[in-house]
Amino acid sequence: MNESLSKYMKVGLIHFMAYPDVVSGEGPVEETLKKIAVDDYFDVVEITWIKDSNVRKIAKKMIETAHLTTAYSAGPRLMIQGLNINDLHEDGRKRAVDTLKDGIDEAYEMGCVGFGFLSGKYPQDQKGKEEAYQALVKSTKELCGYAKAKGDMKVVLEVFDYDIDKKSIIGPVALAKRFAQDIRSEYNNFGLMVDLSHIPLLRETIEESILPIKEYIVHAHMGNCVLKDPALPGYGDLHPRFGFPGGENDVKELAEYLRVLKEIGFLNEQERPIVSFEVKPFEDEDPNLVVANAKRVLNAAWAMV
Repeated sequence: MNESLSKYMKVGLIHFMAYPDVVSGEGPVEETLKKIAVDDYFDVVEITWIKDSNVRKIAKKMIETAHLTTAYSAGPRLMIQGLNINDLHEDGRKRAVDTLKDGIDEAYEMGCVGFGFLSGKYPQDQKGKEEAYQALVKSTKELCGYAKAKGDMKVVLEVFDYDIDKKSIIGPVALAKRFAQDIRSEYNNFGLMVDLSHIPLLRETIEESILPIKEYIVHAHMGNCVLKDPALPGYGDLHPRFGFPGGENDVKELAEYLRVLKEIGFLNEQERPIVSFEVKPFEDEDPNLVVANAKRVLNAAWAMV
């Protein structure tokens, strides 16, 4: 594409992935957030829980001053606390929903336009899997109703692998489509998030993963994964940098992903949807170099679209 990518999307960065010292809701939030806020390559920063209310106030002012859009990821709330939104034990399911409701409150406090979360592990037998699916539907409808009562923020489920790393029920594209239909039939503030780094883990092609759910996609991530051999460094859903040894995604794959997202109308001049990097330093890699890598790869990929 000869046209600017910012004409078709708002490019974002997931703060707590690029700078994982803050994933627990603590750590150098202000210092690392400022690195993103002063970089005009980014229109969006995706944040997660920030436990200190004073730090939240500082972060919100920083985001507003820099004219950034912000979205909220509740993944760390669930994973760090070992919670599962489709837990078949009702007390466990309620604890997961309660922490996500706290996250919705925090997301509104921070001025976020979207609230992302993920589904959890599930039984392998068909009966147990269906029960877990229904628990997920129940929880998600509860979250959508809670968020809708407070404003117009989108509630967004991110599609993850179902049998390799996160082992989330959503999941394969057919089930993701069924789920989106079930929720959207009642709540128009719901949508799906796709992630290039999860597509190889789902054993789907880019088109297989995106085309069936195209009308439900409201948010997208860009990233990489290692899948070829469990013995390889970075195996699974660790979001290493583009070009990582043994990785699945680089310039060519990102270009194809963007091409498909543009062809289905997701990337467009009217709405300029959020498309964020989900990249994480591996071992002792410098986070700033990993971010620079991502920007270079996106520039090269966009030129091929």
